[in-house]
Amino acid sequence: MSNGLAALENLPVDERLVGLVALVDEALSKSETVGNDVVQAMVGAVLGGQGSTQARVALGDALGRAGDPRVRRPSDDAYWVSMTSDLGDPLVIGAYPVTNAEFQAWVDSGGYDNRAVWSDEGWAWLQSTEDAWPVLSKSHAPEVQGANQPVVSVTFYEADAYATAHGSRLIRTDERLWVVRGEERRPYPWGAPFGEGHANTREEAVGRASAVGMFTGDQTPEGVYDLAGNVAEWTGDDEVDYVDFDAVDEGEEPPIRNCRTIHPGAWNQPALAAWAKAKALVVPESRWTALGFRLARDA
Repeated sequence: MSNGLAALENLPVDERLVGLVALVDEALSKSETVGNDVVQAMVGAVLGGQGSTQARVALGDALGRAGDPRVRRPSDDAYWVSMTSDLGDPLVIGAYPVTNAEFQAWVDSGGYDNRAVWSDEGWAWLQSTEDAWPVLSKSHAPEVQGANQPVVSVTFYEADAYATAHGSRLIRTDERLWVVRGEERRPYPWGAPFGEGHANTREEAVGRASAVGMFTGDQTPEGVYDLAGNVAEWTGDDEVDYVDFDAVDEGEEPPIRNCRTIHPGAWNQPALAAWAKAKALVVPESRWTALGFRLARDA
């Protein structure tokens, strides 16, 4: 591995990243462990913001296969970023959206059988569905199942149960807004303008969620990543009653739906959805491959 790594040192950036991916795949094809020197070289390239969008996305996928040391669990102090809110209160949030590796570990530990962490509404939904995430995720394309990618297609109920199981909660819209904007009142985590290459939104044409933290522009000065793009996020805001006038014909009584708030910035959404103040209402049973969540915790 070391010889192969040395051979990449003087190559142009994208060629070097392609070479790192090849070293990972070569090792795994031989059922070998990827060398720590290769993993650290990959992490260095990620943190340094090196390479084109497509090369970085491929590198992130390979890092997930190799074992991404950036992926933590909520029990690890390094999982969290601490800061002070606009009101002067302590605020603790996850540096990244919850990943497949984290969520799968909870599933494997019996999280879907633990009634204590599910709300009444969530437990009722779970008993009524035949394709909760452990079933639904089996039909996901391999491209969205990487260990270091955000978990997607999770309902509000599943996200809320996961948070409760880990002594945390979903981040609220007001908290999220403050984290993105900071004292400078930034419209995006990096400031302005929106520009190119900052976040995994529709403009970048990735076409799916990427490994967390691959778009280094999409981070705050404190080190909170993927707030503008990659995946939309459930929030912990209270339910909102939404009158659905589109669901009926004229003259009929429109239904009132209980909705939850999300931040819509994601790989399949345009720059407008990445704006700090953007939000949308969806029913809590909603789930799709551009919707994930992030944890927050009371200090």
